[in-house]
Amino acid sequence: MAAALSGATTGQLRSWRQDRGNGPILCPELAANPALYSFRDVLALRAFAILRQDVSLQKIRKALATLKRFGEFEHLSSYSLVAEGDSIVLVGDSKDDHATDLVKHPGQRVIATMDDILQEFAPRAGVVVPHLLRPKQHVSVDPDTQGGQPVITGTRVPFDAVAELVEDGVPLDEIAAYYPGVTVEAARDAVSFALYVDSYSPGPRAA
Repeated sequence: MAAALSGATTGQLRSWRQDRGNGPILCPELAANPALYSFRDVLALRAFAILRQDVSLQKIRKALATLKRFGEFEHLSSYSLVAEGDSIVLVGDSKDDHATDLVKHPGQRVIATMDDILQEFAPRAGVVVPHLLRPKQHVSVDPDTQGGQPVITGTRVPFDAVAELVEDGVPLDEIAAYYPGVTVEAARDAVSFALYVDSYSPGPRAA
């Protein structure tokens, strides 16, 4: 799920958890085995996946090291890091804020425009990562609902519970008998999103 929502591959998630001498890029903030990513972790991972479209992993590691030198030790989702030319900059909260170069000229103030990491983006050829908070019209992600697991919009019903009923042979128009308020369109979106999520796992669902 973390891979599907962030746009990072499962291989990248494993690699970014490894300490290669300068510390890992991002370990889940909750210690668990297997790895369990929080909503804040997914935000940070999504930012990294967007950065990787334009800059190398080495530059991302250098940017993180610069943040630590500046005394910044908050969770990485607290920072807005964007690619600017061949460098990475830390952007302020305001759209008009100056930004701080973290790679090419560490500490130098520059002007940068922050892209919204919530928006749909394409990290690799043939892959489109949906909007983080609304991956489908009838599927939503809210950190205050079901721990940030995707649910049917307007409910607390996990999308995968609906998708599993459909896989078990329950017709779309009968899902409401199990989960009142889940429409045919919502059930269809749940199945579509489940197929997308499973495309990140070794054993995808049959279409």
